Amino acid sequence: MTLTSLEWSSGAACRGSEGSLFYSADTAERKEDRLEREQMAKRICSGCSVRDECLHSALDRHESYGIWGGLNEFERRSLTRS
Repeated sequence: MTLTSLEWSSGAACRGSEGSLFYSADTAERKEDRLEREQMAKRICSGCSVRDECLHSALDRHESYGIWGGLNEFERRSLTRS
């Protein structure tokens, strides 16, 4: 198992943001609510100086949930299939 450094996270735009923006707070979240929540999280990611590091870290750790590097779990999974 490879351990990845998370030192980049100290410069993340999401630091201090509410975690529920990046992770569903409710497993029964409506599709419309999920899309709205994810768009708000992705807006934060879009201006982040460590977005690439965040995405690569999530891919390395096979993160199964949440918004990482501006992508949700389905978008990240499609990257690893190619």
